[in-house]
Amino acid sequence: MSRTTGSTRTPGDGTSRAPERPSSPPTTHGRRPSEHQSARTPARTSGHPTGSGRTTGLASSAARFQRRAQEVRRRPLRLGAYVAGLLVVVGFLVWVVAFSPVLAVRKVDVVGVPESEVGPIRALAAVRMGEPLARVDQALVAARVAERATVADVSIERSWPSTLVIHASPRVPFLVVKNPQGQLKVVDDEGVAYAQVTRAPKGVPVVDAASDAAVSRDALEAAVSVVRVLPASMQHRVGKVTVSSANLVTLTIGRTTVVWGGVQEPERKLAIMTALLKGSPKVVDVSAPDTPVTR
Repeated sequence: MSRTTGSTRTPGDGTSRAPERPSSPPTTHGRRPSEHQSARTPARTSGHPTGSGRTTGLASSAARFQRRAQEVRRRPLRLGAYVAGLLVVVGFLVWVVAFSPVLAVRKVDVVGVPESEVGPIRALAAVRMGEPLARVDQALVAARVAERATVADVSIERSWPSTLVIHASPRVPFLVVKNPQGQLKVVDDEGVAYAQVTRAPKGVPVVDAASDAAVSRDALEAAVSVVRVLPASMQHRVGKVTVSSANLVTLTIGRTTVVWGGVQEPERKLAIMTALLKGSPKVVDVSAPDTPVTR
């Protein structure tokens, strides 16, 4: 009686072999080849560009580099063109303002003085018609006008496009000085004798000059200091003012002769004189206010 075993016989062969098992695909680290291959393939593909992509990137970089190089080469040319254009504009403007007849002097106005002074001042200014307004020497014109004795102050203004304006301030009469020859000269508040008249202007006090030296600038300033400091209530009492020098001015107030002296401390002298006049002296000397004298 035969028994069945787990082995099989091969016909014609007296040996027996174990039955073959179905073969299973080899694995790598516990994974199937298909899974391992599918996991690696995408990473390898994405990490290395193809030959076509590499060529396209290089061409794009080269084009950008070429454009940048052309821009750098053009920059100096563009800057030079801008500078040249600017110089042309500036040169044209300089020509128009300083050299062309477009903005030349066509009129000279004189303002601030009586009409009788306009003509002499305009002639003294000697401004050439047709000269570019920008090139007129304002300081020189002002110096010419200042030579006129009747002008106290002067300034020059350009009024575009073609007018030069002379602003002049006339001197104002403050007193009239009568010299030993009997001539009358008008004096302003700075002691400047600027005009000779035949009659003193109305309301302007007359001062007698004892000598020719008494009409100097310093002597006239001393006379002006006396007239200026006297209050209106006392001026109508003043009979005569005589200037002998810069340090000696005398005046009569009523029956009293006042020796005033020079220009120093006029307010203090006035206060002392006013107090001493109350005694009706014949002479009051305040030329040295620290030691006034009456007699």
